[in-house]
Amino acid sequence: MKSRKILNYLYKLFPLSIAKKNHDYVGLMVGPLKEETSKILLCLDFDGELLPLLDTYKPDLIITHHPFIYGPSKKEVLSHDPVRKAWYDEIQKRGISLVSMHTNFDEGNGGMNDVLASKLELENIYSPSNAPVMRIGTLKEEMGIHQFVYYAKEKLNVSYGLLTHYGNDTIKSVGIIGGGGASFWKYALENDVDIYISGDAPHYVRRDVTNAHFNYFDVPHEVERVFMPRMEELLKKLDSTLDILVIDHEKEPLVINFDETND
Repeated sequence: MKSRKILNYLYKLFPLSIAKKNHDYVGLMVGPLKEETSKILLCLDFDGELLPLLDTYKPDLIITHHPFIYGPSKKEVLSHDPVRKAWYDEIQKRGISLVSMHTNFDEGNGGMNDVLASKLELENIYSPSNAPVMRIGTLKEEMGIHQFVYYAKEKLNVSYGLLTHYGNDTIKSVGIIGGGGASFWKYALENDVDIYISGDAPHYVRRDVTNAHFNYFDVPHEVERVFMPRMEELLKKLDSTLDILVIDHEKEPLVINFDETND
C-alpha cells in the first residue's frame, strides 16, 4: 500500500493539529517516507531493545505512540542525545520510516482515552470543553472507592495503582487521561467527577489533590499499551493484507511492599 495513503488515513482520524504544541512533535520522525509499505512495527516507544527487529522483521514503517524525538527541535535533540542519534542513524540508513502519534491520538475520537473509558465500561462519555483530551463518564452502578480502584486495576490491566483519597467515598462519575495527565486534575474537579484517573502524579499534585478534598487514582504510564491493538485494528480496517508486528516490550516497575514485622 502507498505509505502516504496510510498516513493520510491516520492523520484524518487523529489530526496533527490537535497535538499539544509544547515540544510534542508528532508525525514523521525519521524519513523520508517510503513509497510503499507492507510491513509495520507498532510499539509505545522505539528504543535500543528493538534495534534487532530492523534486520529480522525488516519493517517498512514504524509507528510509535510516544514521540521518537521529543524536544524543541530534531536538530537540538539529536545533537544532545548521542544514544538516540545512534538509533536514528540505524533506522535511517536502512530506509525505514518512523511516525509517532502521541497527543493527537490521545485526544482524537476513537483514540487512547476513548479506548480507556470503554475499558472501564463508562456510560454517557464526553470530552469536557475545558480539557478535550479527557474523557468523563459514569459507571453503570455506584461503587465504594476501594471497590472501584480494584475494578479499575483489573479493567485497565495494570499491576498497581496509587490512591490519593480525600474526596467522595462512593464513585459514580470518572474522569480519565492515559499516561502523564496529572496536571489536568483540576479540570476533572471542575467537572464534578468523583475520581480522576491518570499517571505520573508528582508530590505537589498529590498535596494539591489532598487539599482540594478530591480523589486521584495514579496508574502506571504503561496503561497506554492499548495504543498498539487499537492502531492495529484501524490499520487492518484500511488494508487487511498489511503485515503488522505488535511489540509490547515495556514493563511496569516492580512494587516492593515491605513487611514491617520482618527484620
